[in-house]
Amino acid sequence: MHKTVVRQLQDWFVTGSRAQQVAATLILCLLIGVAGGALFAFVKPVYAVVLLVALAGGLAMLSSTQLSFFALAAVICLLPFAALPGPDIGFTPTVLDLVLVVLLVIWLFRLARRKQPELLVSPLGLPVVVFLLLVCASFVMGLSYGPLTTNLLRHFVELLLNIVLFFIVINNVDTPQAVRRIVSVLIVAGLASAAIGIVLYFLPQDLTIRLLSMLRVFRYPSGSEVLRYIEDNPELALRATSTSIDPNVLGGLLVVVAALTVPQLLTTDPLPIFQLGPRWRGINLSVLPVLGVMLLCILLTYSRSAFVGLGLPVLIMGLTRYRKLLFFVALAGLVILLLPQTQGYVQRFLEGLRGEDLATQMRFGEYKDALTLIGRHPWFGVGFAGAPDIDVYIGVSNLYLLIAEETGLVGLGVFMWIVVTALLQIAKGLGRLAGNPAMEAVLWGLLGALLGVLFSGVFDHYFFNINFQHAVALFWFCLGLAMAVTLLADQPSRVDSRS
Repeated sequence: MHKTVVRQLQDWFVTGSRAQQVAATLILCLLIGVAGGALFAFVKPVYAVVLLVALAGGLAMLSSTQLSFFALAAVICLLPFAALPGPDIGFTPTVLDLVLVVLLVIWLFRLARRKQPELLVSPLGLPVVVFLLLVCASFVMGLSYGPLTTNLLRHFVELLLNIVLFFIVINNVDTPQAVRRIVSVLIVAGLASAAIGIVLYFLPQDLTIRLLSMLRVFRYPSGSEVLRYIEDNPELALRATSTSIDPNVLGGLLVVVAALTVPQLLTTDPLPIFQLGPRWRGINLSVLPVLGVMLLCILLTYSRSAFVGLGLPVLIMGLTRYRKLLFFVALAGLVILLLPQTQGYVQRFLEGLRGEDLATQMRFGEYKDALTLIGRHPWFGVGFAGAPDIDVYIGVSNLYLLIAEETGLVGLGVFMWIVVTALLQIAKGLGRLAGNPAMEAVLWGLLGALLGVLFSGVFDHYFFNINFQHAVALFWFCLGLAMAVTLLADQPSRVDSRS
């Protein structure tokens, strides 16, 4: 019966007379009005609005894979911890969960309908699959050390989704234009996050608390705890957080988006978002304020791992490809060293190098405990549920030690297999793209982003921490984009800088 009604309405809209089209429109408006009224009557208005926006966004993402990648970039940068509002169903799905599931469903439908001629795996396919299997094995073995809770299962499934994101990206981002647009959205969203962080930092603290507390509808923290200070001491300097809750996490995000932006400063064929700006002596001047905002926000986070994570990749780019970057590195270093406003940051950085501050001393303690745990369970780790012994724990501010804790030295070895293979493939890709400045700059940016993750990972853990899903997703997202570019570089006829 309902199919007949729907078919009749379709006929009226398409081929019916003017009166029939008006009648069909009125019926459709009535149905939408009744449904919307019922929604607002039985659900809190704010939840109703969020639900309608989510429904519209979900339908848009289902209609376009590229829109789904845009949504992924925006959520990672602007609402990384946002959970879907509404009643608790045993766990709280996040907005990022929804976007990843939509991407996975779209890809599976493409495969099922044979719209994809072949399944792409890239040279990283084998080590990534092996890593996935090791993660699963460590998770199962680790359940003997702790209970399987709904929250743990949810976080583990999210981890698997984040790793599978690598295959989703290389199989769906198959044109230079698509890569450049996604990278552009990542940069714009990262810039927005940095700008929000700066504005909230300099606003009166009471107003900052009120503004950030508005995110409680998305299960964000609220009240005075939204403000973060050095060593969690309100008597020390305030740290920028934007919408990332944690200042170190915000710093890690900005390392990635700033590294993506840096090569656009000197390329002769920048991304479309930078093409309207003026050039001077080969420098794209429109990139400078973008990098300035990102760098300022990184300084306001007081994240030393972010400073190292960005500085080393930029230095490598300057020494190997974009020599003018060395001037900007020297200039930025002098500004940070000499400005009175940055002396607090310089002092904190020096204290970290000397191991004098509490945070660094706590890190040293974490490293010692992590090595003890790895020494007791060296091969496949202890999984994700909990530590088997009362005198040790899972958790350390080091990406590599955390992987070794949870998946063992075997898992860490496979992760390094992935990293080394990726770097070799990127090096080959850069050689093939030497005559294509647009895609070469994009690949240099992705290389810088991955190096930023690897360098900052020496001092922080969030790029493999199951409690920071968006950071893990960002790493595999960038890795997938980098491999997508190298696959395109293997087919010169498909590499076109036009967007």
